[in-house]
Amino acid sequence: MTRIALVNPNTSVATTETMLCIARRTQPDLAVEGLTAPFGPSLITDEAGLVQATAAVSALAERLEGFDGVIVAAFGDPGLEALRARLAVRVTGIAEAGMAEAVLGARRFAVATTTPELVGAIARTARRYGFGEAFLGTFLTPGDPIDLMGDPARLVEALAEACREGVQAGAEAVVIGGGPLAEAARALNGQIGVEIIEPVPAAVRLVLARLIPEVSR
Repeated sequence: MTRIALVNPNTSVATTETMLCIARRTQPDLAVEGLTAPFGPSLITDEAGLVQATAAVSALAERLEGFDGVIVAAFGDPGLEALRARLAVRVTGIAEAGMAEAVLGARRFAVATTTPELVGAIARTARRYGFGEAFLGTFLTPGDPIDLMGDPARLVEALAEACREGVQAGAEAVVIGGGPLAEAARALNGQIGVEIIEPVPAAVRLVLARLIPEVSR
């Protein structure tokens, strides 16, 4: 059976478990195992946190050997390039995968998220993957991200409003920008009028698509 590692770049084991459940529901016959960052922030809210998360993900490299593929499950794909340089397996990020699905059919897209201090990093990520021309910007929920994460119903409502603002700006798809937002992303499907891209399922689909030629040999 194909084995995929889902790496949570923050230190929240609960977030790892939530994302694992979503990944397994996306592809029930896939063996997905979770690893949680050994150090760093419990929630990545700024660029300093991304730097710490990059180091934490890189520190897990030896434990990732032997998997068929790896998913980096934070919306800056921290440590992705380092893992690609060290591992002889396919490594996919949830930002990379979510944006790749968003641009299908030459669509323009927006990102909806909770972290204002990561707006610049998200824009750089879109450009790094070649999606800059299709990217309309990041639309934010109001208030403190940590407080919002503690109230699931309010989080869904706030993300829905951010998504609607993206649609008003011309977005034909909206990517939910964050691994810890994975459960809220599921709740938004069908509510906004355009496709809502759930980043964890998108990453499962992309890593499997990259593995198909190897698995079939």
